[in-house]
Amino acid sequence: MRLEQLKEILSEASQVFVLTDENVAQYWLPELEHWLGCEQAVEIIVKPGEKYKTLRTAQKVWRALLRHNADRDAILVNMGGGTVTDLGGFVASCYQRGIRFVNVPTTLLAMVDAAIGGKNGINFGNCKNQIGTFTEPLEVMVNPICLSTLPERELLSGLSEMVKYGFIADDAMLKVDESNYEQYILRAGDLKREIVDDDPTDLEQRRVLNFGHTLGHAIESFSLSSETPLTHGEAVALGMWCALYISVKQCGLHEEVLIDYEPKLRTLLSEVEPCFSQGDVDAIMAFVEHDKKNKHGHASFVLLKAVERPLVDQYVPEAMIREALGQMINLIDSL
Repeated sequence: MRLEQLKEILSEASQVFVLTDENVAQYWLPELEHWLGCEQAVEIIVKPGEKYKTLRTAQKVWRALLRHNADRDAILVNMGGGTVTDLGGFVASCYQRGIRFVNVPTTLLAMVDAAIGGKNGINFGNCKNQIGTFTEPLEVMVNPICLSTLPERELLSGLSEMVKYGFIADDAMLKVDESNYEQYILRAGDLKREIVDDDPTDLEQRRVLNFGHTLGHAIESFSLSSETPLTHGEAVALGMWCALYISVKQCGLHEEVLIDYEPKLRTLLSEVEPCFSQGDVDAIMAFVEHDKKNKHGHASFVLLKAVERPLVDQYVPEAMIREALGQMINLIDSL
């Protein structure tokens, strides 16, 4: 959909609401509202950060919609990173059994992953994305100018998801780094759309997108209670290392793939100092047990036979998961 078409649709809506967080509002809210032609929209501003992607925040947004008498012809514009697009998509897909919404990602992570594909959700019970829906946005509008104010750490978080596409779908994406990422943004989005179009409700092949996420989500959830929680991308970067380690041990992946990834991992974690001990393995395993991808009580992994040859729904014995986590912690100490 072209920008002019979207502007026309927004102009014909009964009301337009813009959901964003305090950080985006500070830098981009007036500019992006002007870009979309919705300067008269009702603004709903929430606190930034994954820890606020909760039912309590969703209720705040629903109350705002009710207070302004939003009907089923209203449109919610979700302007922000993955937290905002996840939250906003969930809110919109539930309000009055569903109103239209548009995602305007303002982080690299959201541009290449979170805002695309129709997965919406909130965290619940200290577990990531436990409550959610499959509902496609009316449109995803990407404006790379937003990346000019993105902190380095958030940029690296997005690079992690771009590297993921290199492992599962197009090895050219493994070349992405801080100097060239802009030329890969559209390719990353196209790769995700191609995968999602073949499996919109995550029944089969879409699950390749979970590469690195089974342990990545557990690591991220565990870190949320720490003084310096990891970003989603940092946790996925560690989760991918674990998945590669298990793939070497269990699927015959060449060890060189794992070794070649370690300098990239060092870069992806360069803005943070992950702090784990071997005693944390039990706590991380507790989050693995609650992963929504589990089947019949067992964690379900995406592993690699080779680069671009992912294997979905792979069973990994608990001992192997613990071994991978333990080796990951040892590696962090040496980075």
